[in-house]
Amino acid sequence: MNRKYIVSGGGTGGHIFPALAIANEIRRRDPEASILFVGALGRMEMERVPSSGFPIIGLPVEGFKRKIGFGNLAVVVKLLFSMFKASKIIRSFKPDVVIGVGGYASGPLLRMAAYHKIPSLIQEQNSYAGITNRLLAHKAKKICVAYEGMQQYFPADKIVLTGNPIREEIVTHKIKKNSACSFFGIPEDKPVVLILGGSLGARTINESILSQINAIEKENISVLWQTGKLYIDQIKKELDSKQLKNIRYFDFISRMDMAYSAANIIISRAGAATISELCLLGKPSILVPSPNVAEDHQTKNAMALVKNEAAIMVKDSDAREKLFLVTLDLLHSEPLQEKLGDNCRKMALPGSTTMIVDEIYKLAKAK
Repeated sequence: MNRKYIVSGGGTGGHIFPALAIANEIRRRDPEASILFVGALGRMEMERVPSSGFPIIGLPVEGFKRKIGFGNLAVVVKLLFSMFKASKIIRSFKPDVVIGVGGYASGPLLRMAAYHKIPSLIQEQNSYAGITNRLLAHKAKKICVAYEGMQQYFPADKIVLTGNPIREEIVTHKIKKNSACSFFGIPEDKPVVLILGGSLGARTINESILSQINAIEKENISVLWQTGKLYIDQIKKELDSKQLKNIRYFDFISRMDMAYSAANIIISRAGAATISELCLLGKPSILVPSPNVAEDHQTKNAMALVKNEAAIMVKDSDAREKLFLVTLDLLHSEPLQEKLGDNCRKMALPGSTTMIVDEIYKLAKAK
């Protein structure tokens, strides 16, 4: 039987990559399955998903403005139109299951799935559940989570502890450091610092690195720096005139398997998907949670590791002053690197994508 699935969500790589991991696992098990993505117009999923071989439909939905004003009236209108369009998509495509991975588009799709009595599954990536998922939880059949203790947000009988889906190339990667360093054109005999600010970038991390460029150049290290597409032009303007010997910077690193293999330590925001990858690989990290996310959930994600001595956290407000010094301390302490890596690895939940798709299949068969 040709099963049909809608995967909804996106906005950032932290939502898109898990969504693609789920879709690829469904396709691996059932090449005849029909899989449709639904995202938000203008967001990165509208490019990333088609390039991965899946069709996608965009909704005009967007997030509410923090400041109360007429701007939110337009957001409400777009939300209502998105719900109407989501209902039309569901009636036309007739999915067996709708899967929500977070992001603006998940809300309208999951709500309309419930209205049309289509079973839905929520994949909550963070240790602190967002308000949209909390509101929709009572309508969902299953809620796959990455952290224990999520019954404070969701009905306990719907929760399945699965961990977060990981990109297949990260799960299966067996790349040696010398090959990875060769790929990026950096020496294999130097410690490598990988800097990640998410797919869009992180202003504070980027500014912290820029302010220490001269000091970094004096260290016997190599740096791989993903600036994010929002900041690459500004950083190019500042650095093009410098003769940088040990820093490679990119707007986006597509071969993250290579980047992880090269890295000795990682500086990153504390998005749930990235943390799951760090844990699976057992990589020592310095986490700089973004303060510009709902309910400060990245700090809660980071603290889940810090309390287990599995990562170091630097507050966003302290990063310009402390990030470089904390990085040097970690680079010069191999015992601390080993401790963080070991403790991080203990928190990993391997096989997450398989477990989530198992739950999706149960819903499809029960429909």
